[in-house]
Amino acid sequence: MQVRMVKKILEANDRIAEENRRTLKDAGVLSINLMSAPGAGKTTLLAKTIPVLAGRLRFGVIEGDIQGTYDAEVIAALGVPVIQINTEGACHLDANMISDILPEMPLADIDVLVIENVGNLVCPAEFDVGEEAKVMLLSVTEGHDKPLKYPLMFQKSEALILNKIDLLPHIDVDMEKIRRDALALNPKLKIFEISCRSGEGMDAWITWLQTRRQGR
Repeated sequence: MQVRMVKKILEANDRIAEENRRTLKDAGVLSINLMSAPGAGKTTLLAKTIPVLAGRLRFGVIEGDIQGTYDAEVIAALGVPVIQINTEGACHLDANMISDILPEMPLADIDVLVIENVGNLVCPAEFDVGEEAKVMLLSVTEGHDKPLKYPLMFQKSEALILNKIDLLPHIDVDMEKIRRDALALNPKLKIFEISCRSGEGMDAWITWLQTRRQGR
């Protein structure tokens, strides 16, 4: 009985997600579902990315958090449209939440909509919100066991960003194992190794984002 209920919930979510996807596609907007565990650096990545692309790509951001508005305030300070969704306990965003607030986002004035999902390595990958591409952020401080422990997010993502590489000299993590296991799960996965703090590796990520927008 529980399996049937979960299936119905996911089917309903997928129908709304397709409607969201059509709306975004018709508006000419590249939509990205940005996922990670808490503290991996999603908001910091956006705060470093958006100013670099000012004048080339116009951004809009949907911030998903269980509670609070801190991340939305960080993004709003960059001068881009941002809408906060507080899930009040839910561990992920879903298509209905996005559908409810899409009319408030000025889609005609943006090129890329980033949906920063709730920090969680499990649920966000299961719920399609209507995005064109899933991008996963993994902090190297989380360890090299994550691809095999949380495979779905790696399997569904188009790109994997390995963040905080400036900390590699201070931690015991096998980067090659992360790459090997992630690519075994998803051979098409594009992997970027970056440090939002130092800026190392950001150019490759920026170039990919521009190319992904142009080639959609």
